[in-house]
Amino acid sequence: MIYQVQIALKGFNPKIWRRILIPSDMLLVDFHKVIQSSMGWTNSHLHQFIKDRTFYSIKHPGDDMWDDMDNIDYKKKKLRISDLLKTEHEQIIYEYDFGDGWEHEILLEAILPNDSSVKYPVCLTGKMSCPPEDCGGVWGYANMLEILKNPGHEEYGEYMEWLGKKFDPKYFNKDEVNKLLQ
Repeated sequence: MIYQVQIALKGFNPKIWRRILIPSDMLLVDFHKVIQSSMGWTNSHLHQFIKDRTFYSIKHPGDDMWDDMDNIDYKKKKLRISDLLKTEHEQIIYEYDFGDGWEHEILLEAILPNDSSVKYPVCLTGKMSCPPEDCGGVWGYANMLEILKNPGHEEYGEYMEWLGKKFDPKYFNKDEVNKLLQ
């Protein structure tokens, strides 16, 4: 079976989202990579999936707090997306970068038959550019966008230098995402 999922960044308007087709038996470790590629993140921070107050993440060596928390090592257990999402309209949370707190709502929109002519995963559509890493979460991102609207702002030059190019928050290119997914 194929899952049609919507990945949407929580807490920001306009909505930043992607619609992806993935195999229902995809390992969570691979689904994490799909989220990273489709949203435009760089996999530079820790992450976790959350469902029903249970946290699914990867145990890292030397993590002394791990055993004191309700964490499940999804890599060790070889958990699949179908272990967390079983029926249409079910949701889980994917949190990336615990400092910035990027939360994504993962919605299982539809369960579809496999199409042997399609190479999965594939991005069907989406909207808006992913915020840059380390910009301070949704609040920092909103602040950054306000500064970028005003070239006279005292922090404008710093942001432009940091971004390294013109940043367009409305930009989304499905073909670019699909190249990253393949």
